[in-house]
Amino acid sequence: MSFEVMKDVAKPILTGFGITAKRLGRKKVTIQYPLERREQYTRTRWRHVLTRYDSGLERCIGCSLCAGACPARCIYVEADENTDEQRFSPGERYATRYEINMLRCIFCGYCQDACPTGAIVLRKDFELANYEREDFLYTKEMLLEPIREMA
Repeated sequence: MSFEVMKDVAKPILTGFGITAKRLGRKKVTIQYPLERREQYTRTRWRHVLTRYDSGLERCIGCSLCAGACPARCIYVEADENTDEQRFSPGERYATRYEINMLRCIFCGYCQDACPTGAIVLRKDFELANYEREDFLYTKEMLLEPIREMA
């Protein structure tokens, strides 16, 4: 092998070592995840939550606008009529079945934007890992926020 060929081969290797040497003196950016958490951006959207009014009634009126706005088609809403004996929401209808397939969700937030009552919101809870595929189908019971106790 000639000296010129060796020089052509060694140049990229030495350039790579030079970049590595420059980075060695910098501060590490590794986060020790369970103990430390990185600050999230203000517009971060992750876990879906079905909200309630202060009275405890559900905000969702079963209009299915969120399902229509979803580009991934991961939301399914089945609505029914409220009765005077069983009232779930202040409107005429409520969602008897509300499901989100989190494996298909792209977290775009269109469902939140389309909701006329502010029933579905995306919060900053990003720990959504599971081991079973069936656990990624979020039902109404999983999505509804708990009833707040009045003080």
